[in-house]
Order: sequence, then C-alpha cells, then structure tokens
Amino acid sequence: MDIRIGIQNSPRELSFESNQSAAEIEGLVSQAIDAGSKLLKLKDNKGRLFLVPVASIGYVECGAEEARRVGFIA
Repeated sequence: MDIRIGIQNSPRELSFESNQSAAEIEGLVSQAIDAGSKLLKLKDNKGRLFLVPVASIGYVECGAEEARRVGFIA
C-alpha cells in the first residue's frame, strides 16, 4: 500500500510503501493523535522505520492496496 504523509511547513511529503492495510494505518494515526503521542512510528516494506512528529502532520493519504507494476509478466 502506498502511504503519503504531508508535513506542515515542508514543501515535500513523506512517501513509502507498507505491507499494512489502510485500516491499520488509520488506527495507528488515530491512536497516536488521541493518546497525545509525540511521534508516529510506521514501517515500510523494507523494514525502515519512519518517525513523524504528530504535531506536524498535515495529512495522511493511503493509496491503493496493490500498486500496478510496469513490465512483462512471465
């Protein structure tokens, strides 16, 4: 799933692919905001950890469950 996070006062967005579903991502973001956490922690497909300050989140966009691949299928 493609995840895009807009950061306030930053011209670029954070973009990565995750194995988590849209419902899981929504739950993590909601939980971090409701609990008053300072950081939102998300992992991508490659195991990298992203720490985003909750107070700076502008938006979170969850894309398609499966990205279209370019190329030939054997």
